[in-house]
Amino acid sequence: MLLYVLAFIFGAAVGSFLNVCIFRIPAKESIVKPLSRCPHCQHPIRFYDNIPIFSFLILRAKCRDCGGAISWRYPLVELITAILTLLLFIKFGLTLEFAVFFLFTAVLITITFIDIDHQIIPDVLSLPGIPIFFLAAVFIVKVPWLEALIGLLIGGGILSLIAFIYEFMTKREGMGGGDVKLLAMIGGFFGWKALIFILLVSSFTGAIIGILAMVVKKQDMKYAVPFGPFLSIAAVAYIFLGDAFMRLWLLGP
Repeated sequence: MLLYVLAFIFGAAVGSFLNVCIFRIPAKESIVKPLSRCPHCQHPIRFYDNIPIFSFLILRAKCRDCGGAISWRYPLVELITAILTLLLFIKFGLTLEFAVFFLFTAVLITITFIDIDHQIIPDVLSLPGIPIFFLAAVFIVKVPWLEALIGLLIGGGILSLIAFIYEFMTKREGMGGGDVKLLAMIGGFFGWKALIFILLVSSFTGAIIGILAMVVKKQDMKYAVPFGPFLSIAAVAYIFLGDAFMRLWLLGP
């Protein structure tokens, strides 16, 4: 039980760092320095005001110095990271596999919120992630190298083809290159078989959320919804549900 609590706390602390990455990477700023500051008054945040999740509640979502509002996104990212870290620890224990899946998940969380905010997936995350997670899959997770390589190639190739067809038919861009690189990274990590689950789940959730967003915002079919978050959600879901899905798939008619 103590290890579970420590895993949750560790995840929340990493989530605090991911908030820094989400804010600074699109702005091309250092993620190391300066230390965290209030976005309103630029006053450095005291260490006791930077406790993940709890400081937000204690300060009642306001800066201690200027009273500026603190976005609910900060504790949300911390809580999501903490919960997923705990679930990964329960699944893998204190192993190299846990470390690899934890890093993979942290990258996906960062990509998700950057894509939501800016409709971009930074190359600084996806491009290094392709070889890093491919090698981790082969040598640590023990995914067969050919399966991982095919997953990498098909992952990038499928979205490239879809993007080409969509642009050819509508004469406008419908999917960015960031999504292509992201799915290549995901396919290289899980292997090509996982892409069945990931594309089904991401497409279904993306369609549902996209339709709801258009209804709420009263937009037409041209309203752009970033696809990266749905690929990331599906990839994380595959970590926990992929084995069961593949068993059902293989046992199907």
